[in-house]
Amino acid sequence: MPDDVLPDIQTEADIKALVDSFYDRVNADPLLGPVFNNVAHVNWAAHLPRMYDFWSGLLLHTNRYRGQPFAKHIPLPIGSSHFQQWLYLFCRTVDSLFAGPVAQEAKVRAGSIAYIFEHRMRAVNNPLSIL
Repeated sequence: MPDDVLPDIQTEADIKALVDSFYDRVNADPLLGPVFNNVAHVNWAAHLPRMYDFWSGLLLHTNRYRGQPFAKHIPLPIGSSHFQQWLYLFCRTVDSLFAGPVAQEAKVRAGSIAYIFEHRMRAVNNPLSIL
Protein backbone atom coordinates (compact mmCIF):
# COMPACT_ATOMS: atom_id res chain seq x y z
CA MET A 1 0.00 0.00 0.00
CA PRO A 2 1.53 3.38 -0.95
CA ASP A 3 2.38 5.76 1.89
CA ASP A 4 -0.04 8.40 0.65
CA VAL A 5 -3.07 6.20 1.38
CA LEU A 6 -2.04 5.40 4.95
CA PRO A 7 -3.36 7.70 7.68
CA ASP A 8 -1.13 9.40 10.22
CA ILE A 9 -1.35 8.65 13.94
CA GLN A 10 -4.01 11.04 15.22
CA THR A 11 -6.28 9.37 17.77
CA GLU A 12 -6.30 7.10 20.80
CA ALA A 13 -7.68 4.37 18.52
CA ASP A 14 -4.56 4.79 16.35
CA ILE A 15 -2.32 4.44 19.42
CA LYS A 16 -4.18 1.29 20.46
CA ALA A 17 -3.87 -0.18 16.95
CA LEU A 18 -0.14 0.58 16.91
CA VAL A 19 0.54 -0.87 20.35
CA ASP A 20 -1.62 -3.96 19.84
CA SER A 21 -0.11 -4.70 16.42
CA PHE A 22 3.40 -4.14 17.70
CA TYR A 23 3.02 -6.46 20.67
CA ASP A 24 1.40 -9.09 18.44
CA ARG A 25 4.66 -9.03 16.49
CA VAL A 26 6.73 -9.08 19.69
CA ASN A 27 4.86 -12.12 20.97
CA ALA A 28 5.42 -13.96 17.68
CA ASP A 29 9.11 -13.02 17.53
CA PRO A 30 11.53 -15.85 18.40
CA LEU A 31 14.02 -13.46 20.07
CA LEU A 32 11.71 -11.10 21.93
CA GLY A 33 8.66 -13.26 22.66
CA PRO A 34 10.47 -15.53 25.15
CA VAL A 35 11.93 -12.54 27.04
CA PHE A 36 8.53 -10.93 27.46
CA ASN A 37 6.63 -14.12 28.24
CA ASN A 38 9.06 -16.61 29.80
CA VAL A 39 11.49 -14.29 31.58
CA ALA A 40 9.60 -11.07 32.38
CA HIS A 41 6.24 -12.86 32.63
CA VAL A 42 4.48 -9.76 31.31
CA ASN A 43 0.89 -9.38 32.45
CA TRP A 44 -0.49 -8.25 29.10
CA ALA A 45 -3.82 -7.09 30.55
CA ALA A 46 -1.91 -4.58 32.68
CA HIS A 47 0.99 -3.86 30.30
CA LEU A 48 -0.96 -2.90 27.19
CA PRO A 49 -2.98 -0.08 28.82
CA ARG A 50 0.29 1.32 30.25
CA MET A 51 1.78 1.25 26.75
CA TYR A 52 -1.29 3.02 25.33
CA ASP A 53 -0.73 5.77 27.91
CA PHE A 54 3.02 5.86 27.25
CA TRP A 55 2.74 6.23 23.47
CA SER A 56 -0.27 8.52 23.72
CA GLY A 57 1.82 10.81 25.88
CA LEU A 58 4.72 10.84 23.44
CA LEU A 59 2.69 11.19 20.26
CA LEU A 60 -0.59 12.86 21.21
CA HIS A 61 0.77 14.87 24.16
CA THR A 62 -1.61 13.43 26.71
CA ASN A 63 -0.29 13.24 30.24
CA ARG A 64 -1.57 9.93 31.57
CA TYR A 65 1.57 7.80 31.73
CA ARG A 66 3.18 7.36 35.11
CA GLY A 67 6.10 5.05 35.59
CA GLN A 68 9.78 4.37 35.43
CA PRO A 69 10.11 2.08 32.40
CA PHE A 70 13.88 1.64 32.49
CA ALA A 71 14.02 0.07 35.96
CA LYS A 72 11.88 -2.89 34.84
CA HIS A 73 14.43 -3.73 32.14
CA ILE A 74 17.52 -3.89 34.37
CA PRO A 75 17.13 -7.54 35.50
CA LEU A 76 16.32 -8.83 32.01
CA PRO A 77 18.88 -10.80 29.97
CA ILE A 78 18.78 -8.42 27.02
CA GLY A 79 21.43 -6.84 24.86
CA SER A 80 22.01 -5.02 21.62
CA SER A 81 20.30 -7.63 19.43
CA HIS A 82 17.12 -7.37 21.50
CA PHE A 83 16.99 -3.58 21.21
CA GLN A 84 17.69 -3.74 17.48
CA GLN A 85 14.91 -6.29 16.98
CA TRP A 86 12.50 -4.28 19.14
CA LEU A 87 13.19 -1.18 17.04
CA TYR A 88 12.92 -3.11 13.77
CA LEU A 89 9.53 -4.56 14.74
CA PHE A 90 8.29 -1.21 16.00
CA CYS A 91 9.24 0.67 12.82
CA ARG A 92 7.85 -2.11 10.65
CA THR A 93 4.58 -1.93 12.57
CA VAL A 94 4.36 1.85 12.20
CA ASP A 95 5.11 1.64 8.48
CA SER A 96 2.46 -1.04 7.96
CA LEU A 97 -0.29 1.08 9.53
CA PHE A 98 0.59 4.77 9.29
CA ALA A 99 2.44 7.45 7.36
CA GLY A 100 2.97 11.11 8.13
CA PRO A 101 4.75 13.37 10.59
CA VAL A 102 3.44 11.71 13.76
CA ALA A 103 4.25 8.26 12.39
CA GLN A 104 7.76 9.49 11.66
CA GLU A 105 7.97 10.95 15.17
CA ALA A 106 6.95 7.56 16.59
CA LYS A 107 9.89 5.91 14.83
CA VAL A 108 12.30 8.64 15.93
CA ARG A 109 11.11 8.34 19.54
CA ALA A 110 11.40 4.55 19.43
CA GLY A 111 14.93 4.87 18.08
CA SER A 112 15.87 7.20 20.92
CA ILE A 113 14.32 4.88 23.51
CA ALA A 114 16.16 1.85 22.13
CA TYR A 115 19.46 3.74 22.04
CA ILE A 116 19.13 5.17 25.55
CA PHE A 117 17.95 1.91 27.11
CA GLU A 118 20.68 -0.13 25.41
CA HIS A 119 23.42 2.24 26.57
CA ARG A 120 22.03 2.54 30.10
CA MET A 121 21.76 -1.27 30.32
CA ARG A 122 25.36 -1.57 29.21
CA ALA A 123 26.42 0.91 31.91
CA VAL A 124 24.42 -0.90 34.61
CA ASN A 125 25.74 -4.32 33.64
CA ASN A 126 29.31 -3.18 33.02
CA PRO A 127 30.06 0.13 34.77
CA LEU A 128 33.56 0.27 33.27
CA SER A 129 32.06 0.40 29.76
CA ILE A 130 31.24 4.10 30.19
CA LEU A 131 34.87 5.05 30.80
